[in-house]
Amino acid sequence: MTNLVKILVVDDIFSNQLLINSILETMGYESKTVSNGKMALEELEIQDYDIIFMDIEMPVMNGIETTKHIREKFPFPKNNTPIVALTAHNMSEFSKKTTEIGFNEIVSKPYSVDKFTTVLKTYLNN
Repeated sequence: MTNLVKILVVDDIFSNQLLINSILETMGYESKTVSNGKMALEELEIQDYDIIFMDIEMPVMNGIETTKHIREKFPFPKNNTPIVALTAHNMSEFSKKTTEIGFNEIVSKPYSVDKFTTVLKTYLNN
């Protein structure tokens, strides 16, 4: 039985996509995956999501540009969708910038079921 929560995963690295989707599937969630920020914006034009997991470093349009675009250009309530940064960046340097960029949360590598569980419990009403 899967949850009816709509999750968008935005990551350009196939192995990361597999790992994140596997973690979410283990938790009972299904997700849609796209490979860059431009594709994420196109997906958000046609579908609402309950939460977005957004890689920072991607070709075409990175996670920072994409998050800023969602926050500034999309109408309410879509511009309020929780966006979780996925990163291998140094957390102490990066975390200071997250709220000004528009991220709600950061999940750093290595990814784990516990990290995703905490985030989903925080941002989803279930």
